[in-house]
Amino acid sequence: MKIQKNAKTIQGEIDRAVREITRRRDFELYGSGRTDAGVHALAQVAHLDVVTSLPPETLRRRLNDELPADINILDAVQVPHRFHARHDAVARRYLYQIARRRTAFAKPFVWWVKEPIDVGRMRDAARAFVGFKDFEHFAESGGADAPEKSTHVLVDRLDIEEHGELVLVGIEGSHFLWKMVRRIVGVLVEIGRGSLEPSAAASLLDGTGGEPARLTAPASGLFLERVAYKGDERSGPIAPATPLHR
Repeated sequence: MKIQKNAKTIQGEIDRAVREITRRRDFELYGSGRTDAGVHALAQVAHLDVVTSLPPETLRRRLNDELPADINILDAVQVPHRFHARHDAVARRYLYQIARRRTAFAKPFVWWVKEPIDVGRMRDAARAFVGFKDFEHFAESGGADAPEKSTHVLVDRLDIEEHGELVLVGIEGSHFLWKMVRRIVGVLVEIGRGSLEPSAAASLLDGTGGEPARLTAPASGLFLERVAYKGDERSGPIAPATPLHR
């Protein structure tokens, strides 16, 4: 989350609501990470350091009353003083939704790919991205999140499933670089279309197969699905974030 001058942001709106409810200015609000414009968050986690007599549930309800309709705080609990939403996270999981048909109402939540895509080819290629790899060629410098000291990322899982006319890509890892997930998805879709061979994933990863930036998938289909902390359950099937409306 991030506050930007002359622009409405999620953190800026929550910050405003906290000031309005608590009447305090001396507080700190940190999210587990930042999402770019057009990317959705199903379960963003943030921590708020503030002095208030309000119980967590009362604070949650009153904040939601102050927030715009497209921002909703699902839960609020008291945590240890040293807890940090970003630094204590052990994994993040993203979901990307690809639509195989045109949709009017779900357009903001999917990437409609007109051409037929072969999920088997996508799965073959996906194996190249799993493990501790250097994603330098899949990252954009100076992004919305704080600069990473290293471009090496541990990707624990990359699953591709079909749900009716949706193709879902689920990717879980230690952290993600700016535009990394969208470029992985873009490469996988290009392979699924048949324009690239599955072996191209490895060559794009090591920088010998061209520039993945041109294949960046649109932001609309991407969701921050889950942020995991020590002791959290991390397994589970991929499921659509939103139904594919007409």
